[in-house]
Amino acid sequence: MIRVLFLSYLLVGLSFAQKYAPSKEVAPMVQREFRAAWVACVYNIDWPSRKGLASNSQRAELLAILDRAASLKMNAIIFQVRPNADAVYQSRYEPWSHWISGSQGKSPGYDPLAYCIQQAHARGIEVHAWFNPFRALPSAKIPTASNHVVRTNPEIIRNFKTYKWMDPSSSFTRKRALAVIMDVVKRYDIDGVHIDDYFYPYPDVDSQGRAKQVFPDGKTPAARRVVTDGFVKSMYASVKAKKPWVRVGISPFGIWRPGVPAGTTASIDAYHHLSADSRKWLKEGWCDYLSPQLYWRIKSPQSFSRLLAWWRSQGTRPVWPGLAVSRINSSDDPGRPTSEILNQVSLTRTVGKNYVGHVFWSMRSLMENRGKIANELAKSFYREPSLVPPMPWVNRKLPKTPNAVAAGSKGNVNVVWSAVPGCQKYAVQVRVGRNWQLSTVTAGTKIILRGSPDAIAISAVNRYGNTSLPRVLAKR
Repeated sequence: MIRVLFLSYLLVGLSFAQKYAPSKEVAPMVQREFRAAWVACVYNIDWPSRKGLASNSQRAELLAILDRAASLKMNAIIFQVRPNADAVYQSRYEPWSHWISGSQGKSPGYDPLAYCIQQAHARGIEVHAWFNPFRALPSAKIPTASNHVVRTNPEIIRNFKTYKWMDPSSSFTRKRALAVIMDVVKRYDIDGVHIDDYFYPYPDVDSQGRAKQVFPDGKTPAARRVVTDGFVKSMYASVKAKKPWVRVGISPFGIWRPGVPAGTTASIDAYHHLSADSRKWLKEGWCDYLSPQLYWRIKSPQSFSRLLAWWRSQGTRPVWPGLAVSRINSSDDPGRPTSEILNQVSLTRTVGKNYVGHVFWSMRSLMENRGKIANELAKSFYREPSLVPPMPWVNRKLPKTPNAVAAGSKGNVNVVWSAVPGCQKYAVQVRVGRNWQLSTVTAGTKIILRGSPDAIAISAVNRYGNTSLPRVLAKR
């Protein structure tokens, strides 16, 4: 009661023409969809635009990315923080990434991950920290700092094609990767941990699907799968033990095995060549979401729709596929129209039973508005905000319903509500006539609405994505 009175005092002393009172009206369920894009710094694919860019320019480019994501009503970015045994943040284990500062080991003058989290959260956007667990270098030509793993622990480095790779079968490699990931989980307010498809490096293959290069560890593919399975299981358990609300996501190669599902062709056998039994991880619940890279067209031997249906039938955790916006009007897939991606987005909302969502490869194409994809998403698919889906397998507890008061004057309505412990985000739904519209408020407990809505509903959203029952206020 004291809290309600306190809220009321904030509105005392002003002359309001329109007042609102608690109502038993039922607000609609808040829309849920994971809307994300990968932001890669390796080879400066997405950010920064070049190595050694001035820190102010780096921050400006990152803000532009976050502003574009916010304008599209996206709710997450997957931000690369460990491209190749280096760091896009202040690390006690590994040197600064040369993709950022221009010289490995040299500080860019600020902490990009900390800055990204601060600015993304201010815009209601989640940050999932993206790690490559085992790649040491994509090219031996890259100069390394004295504390880079190829110099401190050369005994665990394996050469493969142009790569230098940390041998996953080495306990040092696995412990190092897990320590790096957990260091970030402990020290940064990230919303997710994300690892990509590079467990073992991709070989070249012949016309019969046989690898032309063999990873030089003396292990069988089956033995390597045991190593990879153990790492994935351990990583998931470690993250959940420290911060259970941090989501763990994995983005494997989009085809589990050639011929699965029936009619699917692939030259790479991820299960055999990469030792990635990603179907097992999904079935066992060793991730909170899987983002298989489904970069092919709907009508193709690697049919997007057929693969999506198969993946979403393999477990109960969400499958939020990767969509290749980068292939719109590109040399990778000449003639791919924007409509192909829009149709794929539509399919992610209708195929399967789990929570819907998708991830775009990559943010650069959205920044370029390639094929006017950003315009089309804003116009047709992202007209209203959406909250990231919850994780009921981790936590089902709903936050408390916030107390709230509202009153209008001079064409504006002032809405104030009580902060709910454990909640940094609030869903504000407004009804005009019969139509409800959603907006989100981050790190705040008040908002000014224009016009004179007929009803207002306030819900608290916790770090697990659980949403409270709404507090509904209606015109007197």
